[in-house]
Amino acid sequence: MTQENESENVLEFVSLLHDSGLISRRETGSPLTSLVVERLAGDGSSRRFWRVGRKSGERVCLAVLPAGTTEQDMKEARSARLIGLHLHGCGVRVPNQYGWDEKNGLLLFEDLGDVKLHDLVEQSRNPSGGIDLQAIRHSYVQAVQQLACMQINGATDFDCDWCWDTRKYDRSLMLSRESGYFLRAFWQELLGQAVTPGIEEEFDWVATAASKAPVTFFLHRDFQSRNIMVQNGQVCFIDFQGGRMGPLGYDLASLLIDPYTALPSSFQEELFQVYLDSLMALHPVDTQQFHREYSFLSLQRNLQIIGAFSFLSRTRGKIFFSRFIIPAVFSLTERLKDQELRDLRLLPLMADHALKLLQRDA
Repeated sequence: MTQENESENVLEFVSLLHDSGLISRRETGSPLTSLVVERLAGDGSSRRFWRVGRKSGERVCLAVLPAGTTEQDMKEARSARLIGLHLHGCGVRVPNQYGWDEKNGLLLFEDLGDVKLHDLVEQSRNPSGGIDLQAIRHSYVQAVQQLACMQINGATDFDCDWCWDTRKYDRSLMLSRESGYFLRAFWQELLGQAVTPGIEEEFDWVATAASKAPVTFFLHRDFQSRNIMVQNGQVCFIDFQGGRMGPLGYDLASLLIDPYTALPSSFQEELFQVYLDSLMALHPVDTQQFHREYSFLSLQRNLQIIGAFSFLSRTRGKIFFSRFIIPAVFSLTERLKDQELRDLRLLPLMADHALKLLQRDA
């Protein structure tokens, strides 16, 4: 191992690799001559990731450590452990777990490779930016079908004590960490705009409508194309440690309006129906009511995305996210044309103004 492999950090999980049976004692002389350890970058996460493999090219596992040693860091690691075990036991395709050290929050996961659903979309793009839908349809159909299974089966015997953040998705969360996030991180801090009088009342109205959706299902809460791996033609869900109880439509919206991919509206509608067919086979719902819930939940998700991308790019210095702000705001302007949202007056004006400012400065 070399210095760039951060061997001093690797020593933290060598014993767990032993105890889990992933490596033998003869593989851990000093230096660890038979192993290759590569530090991986997380997207928005501050957790620490390493890929462990052998020089022969064989993959061993992914090792994940918390960002730090605070109580919240440890709780998040514990959630990844317990929610992951639960989902796996429910038949949801999530990474296998090979080892767990509760003292330092270290978790050894199955290595699913490097191909994210987002990567497949980018590979399918033509020179003009269009997407070859035939190349990605199979993976997306799998994803929405498996989403329905995760939401229904994952809710069975789910213990809210496993949650590190909040126990459920509710109105308070919407106002503080979605619409409020949009207002602070995007509107005020990124764009430098004053708070529009009356906008909090509009956000309150949206949250009240969105909170009418039953929160009796498993909610991933970051179900987007960079959190879905594709290995041997099969999708697998990752970054589920923020899971909690919530409504059905939110995760679907996270995938369909994902700014990373900017799926055509016709394909979104197709996948919406595939999802609904899968859901109805597991848990019949009032489709008209579900469409209404989706309108408000997708708006909540859109606001959250814009706030998160603004914070990560401006405050955390993760420039990768900045290029997706304009697509996310454009998606918001389109979403606000929904008839269910026709009573909104201020937010459409703000979204249009924001888009003009961003395009001017691009």
